[in-house]
Amino acid sequence: KVDTLPEWANIELKQVEADMTRPEFIRNIVDPINSLKGDTLKVSDFNGREDGTWDNGTSAFEKRGIAAKIPEWAVDNCIQCNQCAYVCPHAAIRPFLLTEKEAAAAPEGTPMKLGNGALKEYQFKIQVSPLDCSGCGNCANICPSPTKALVMKPIEPQLEVENARWDFMHNTVGYKANVVDKTKSVKNLQFEQPLFEFSGACSGCGETPYIKAITQLFGDRMMIANATGCSSIYGGSAPSTPYTTNECGQGPAWANSLFEDNAEFGMGMNIGVEKLRDRLAIIMKDAVEGCSKCSPEIKEAMTLWLEGRNSAPLSKEASAKLLPLAEKCSCDSCKQIVELKDYLVKRSQWIFGGDGWAYDIGYGGLDHVLASGENVNVLVMDTEVYSNTGGQSSKSTPVGAVAKFASSGKRIRKKDLGMMAASYGYVYVAQVAMGANHSQLFNALKEAENFDGPSLIIAYSPCINHGIKGGMGVSQHTEKRAVECGYWHLWRYNPTLETQGKNPFTLDSKAPDWTKFQDFIGSEVRYTSLRKAFPQEAEELFKASEDNAKWRYNGYVRNAAVITEE
Repeated sequence: KVDTLPEWANIELKQVEADMTRPEFIRNIVDPINSLKGDTLKVSDFNGREDGTWDNGTSAFEKRGIAAKIPEWAVDNCIQCNQCAYVCPHAAIRPFLLTEKEAAAAPEGTPMKLGNGALKEYQFKIQVSPLDCSGCGNCANICPSPTKALVMKPIEPQLEVENARWDFMHNTVGYKANVVDKTKSVKNLQFEQPLFEFSGACSGCGETPYIKAITQLFGDRMMIANATGCSSIYGGSAPSTPYTTNECGQGPAWANSLFEDNAEFGMGMNIGVEKLRDRLAIIMKDAVEGCSKCSPEIKEAMTLWLEGRNSAPLSKEASAKLLPLAEKCSCDSCKQIVELKDYLVKRSQWIFGGDGWAYDIGYGGLDHVLASGENVNVLVMDTEVYSNTGGQSSKSTPVGAVAKFASSGKRIRKKDLGMMAASYGYVYVAQVAMGANHSQLFNALKEAENFDGPSLIIAYSPCINHGIKGGMGVSQHTEKRAVECGYWHLWRYNPTLETQGKNPFTLDSKAPDWTKFQDFIGSEVRYTSLRKAFPQEAEELFKASEDNAKWRYNGYVRNAAVITEE
């Protein structure tokens, strides 16, 4: 029985006036749906959106406030590594750089400290958005400072003051990504605005940090084909869209497809875009050779674009010079270029999905896309189980793990998707785990994007289905332990190295400490539940699981030892 106050029976519901500072789309479409009044919306409310287009960045207006505790920043202990922002599953904690003027205008009592290294002209501030934080605690757990710079504390005493500070940092100070080169280090990258934020993923999710990092690197020119699964649910469940835009209005274009054809869907996106860019190339070549209205300056900019169209930085540079000139020119060629201006900058095409898609149902399509040689990037968030659809076993599930359709433990070895893809010889492949090696993931993402051909990144993603002892607040630490004990291995296969006479295979993880393997799998309910139900079978399968991990690792060692002849 739950006792209630008698006066609750006479509560009068008051109509809350709409906040006119919120965008029209949020007020008229998103807010009614979030208020469980979506059935009151009329068909006419969606005029102009007949193609299903949805505004980006709506999740930022939800302010769920679900965390009981949020990180409190101990400014004096902070070493300014920015690792907390890198691993945050919901992009709810970020570093900010303040000029002297901005620091003076900050809310009273805001802690900050002088930036270090190349940032000494700025004040440095780590800021959490209290109403967007899910309270997982990964940021505090991975803080490498000798005395923790982040401590999880109750939200109530912090809410009002930290809310004001967040609004000031996010809306007034903004993101100074150009102060340092974001492609040089994990620390630098965190000064770039994440274009994937405040999703509805589980607290401590192991998948979302990978997506967030990719949007920080390439989000202003990204297109994403997302397979159905966890990543499609937290990535685009109306009315919540965590993919957002920067101050220039640039951000990822996202669409969902089904298990069986998502890879082909993403490849189709890329082919369609490149056909339009081919049209731009034809228009510019004809204009350079024969247009009497185009000035020498315009033709020079067109030539610059033609030479660098397949390079993101060069196409950006050329587009910035060409577009203002083309908008002023009256010739038909320039008018067509302006119409196709969205395709001037080289796109970054990504295909997202989980292991249920990549290893199982969508594997045929994935293999087709990788074999095609098309310049697309694939991110597989490997939870080793069908996470969103209810925890069924997949071909990624290791021996001994309990899942639906494997209630007495998986009996066959985990499929090595990475090596299968690497066997083509012209596919870039990387196996990563953020919590185990921040830089390896960072370098793999850059190499995959820069590789002129298909790339596949397989990312170890701890999941609530694993039943991790310690909870999802230690998901990053779990990734580290998985690599240390040999359960997961870090490696990269880069075909570009082979053209340079080098071994394309690089084993990035150190030799495992196999004595930790059984302790690791013993820290997750998906394994320990088998020991309780079938103790004898569990011992056999757990030994087989370790043997399989050693077998796989030995194969990687052999690949890394190959000497390539000049």
